[in-house]
Amino acid sequence: MRKRLFDIVFSVTGLVVLLPVFLVICVLIKLGSLGPVFYRGLRLGRFGRSFRMYKFRTMVADAETLGQLATPEGDPRVTRIGGILRRYKLDELPQLINVLKAEMSLVGPRPEAPLYFDYYTEEERETILSVKPGMTDYGSLRFHDEGKLIVADDPVRAYVERIKPEKVRLQREYIRKQSLREDFRIIFGTLKTILTTRLLGREQNGV
Repeated sequence: MRKRLFDIVFSVTGLVVLLPVFLVICVLIKLGSLGPVFYRGLRLGRFGRSFRMYKFRTMVADAETLGQLATPEGDPRVTRIGGILRRYKLDELPQLINVLKAEMSLVGPRPEAPLYFDYYTEEERETILSVKPGMTDYGSLRFHDEGKLIVADDPVRAYVERIKPEKVRLQREYIRKQSLREDFRIIFGTLKTILTTRLLGREQNGV
């Protein structure tokens, strides 16, 4: 209950405070390319329930029909404004709507598309889907430049082989020690990572 109250207070506050930013981004997306403002990707939530995760659209319309689900750095499907949004993680802000709808939490294992769970063991799947997915987690800190790690002929395979094992370990670690104190630590760590690696251009290894 405390975690849900925490999610409601911060998601409502965030949506109100960021409304002007949302409006500017919406205009830039519409001016930059044809297509909707939001991308609503299918993801699996707690107990395996599917939901549509909101993001600002950063790719050309119908991008999923033009290539794989994974998005490596330099993907030609990414629009000009989309590249900026992805770099500063601004495309993730609409997930505050998912948090308010109780489909996600501010902190928790990052939600995956159903496709990726084909590569999970049954135990991994049950453990990770036992909690709500989140906007950020240990994995978001460790792999804040994920796109650079999956530049390959087969981005999905690169993701499964290079990123998934460590990401799953970090997700299980969070589930084991989760608390509001840990959530605050991860949120501040996420903001610090964006500040230091994007705005200040410094390297950071994550958690």
